[in-house]
Amino acid sequence: MVRRALGPGALGLPVALGGGWALGGRAAAVSAALAVAVVLANFALHGLSLAWASTVSLAALHAVALGGVVVRLGAIVGLLLALRAAPWFSPLAFGLAVVPATLGLLAYEARLVAAGLGQLVQVPGDPVAAAAREGR
Repeated sequence: MVRRALGPGALGLPVALGGGWALGGRAAAVSAALAVAVVLANFALHGLSLAWASTVSLAALHAVALGGVVVRLGAIVGLLLALRAAPWFSPLAFGLAVVPATLGLLAYEARLVAAGLGQLVQVPGDPVAAAAREGR
């Protein structure tokens, strides 16, 4: 799913660059493109971490899925706060590009899942539930 979403997501880079340049110049263009790149990187890393957690256990998968949201949001906000003092950085352009990039990726992901891509996901069985089912 990550590979399928990164292609269309990468189309957002030139759109953000052009929109930022038209609306705010060079600083806004770089900041908006950076925002889209951060969203794409966050999405890819979260997908890879979910794939890894699915090989460990159901509890690990749940922890990564729920905790990943907080970590991803923290990374975006942390980057925004770290870069806001840089003279070339536009926090407004960054913020205005992060939101539609995130919503666009989520919509594309939902479309892939609705089309049946999620059927290929294999979640490991819970060993505690399997033991209970066997009567141990």
